[in-house]
Amino acid sequence: MHMRYQIYLRPEPEGGFTVIVPALPGCITWGKNLAEAKKMAIDAIKGYLHSLKKHGDTIPQDNETLLTAVEI
Repeated sequence: MHMRYQIYLRPEPEGGFTVIVPALPGCITWGKNLAEAKKMAIDAIKGYLHSLKKHGDTIPQDNETLLTAVEI
């Protein structure tokens, strides 16, 4: 089964990128560059989903997430 999750990649002042998965509360990881951050995101998402399955919890879908920006 293939699933798709939106991720936010936030550059950190000390270097690297924090990765946040909005559809999976608390699913956050970090990588020293974009490639590593994406790899770590996949690993974190897989672990999160495995834990949900193990505990019989519902797997959240991310097919209706909208990403936009506003100017202030």
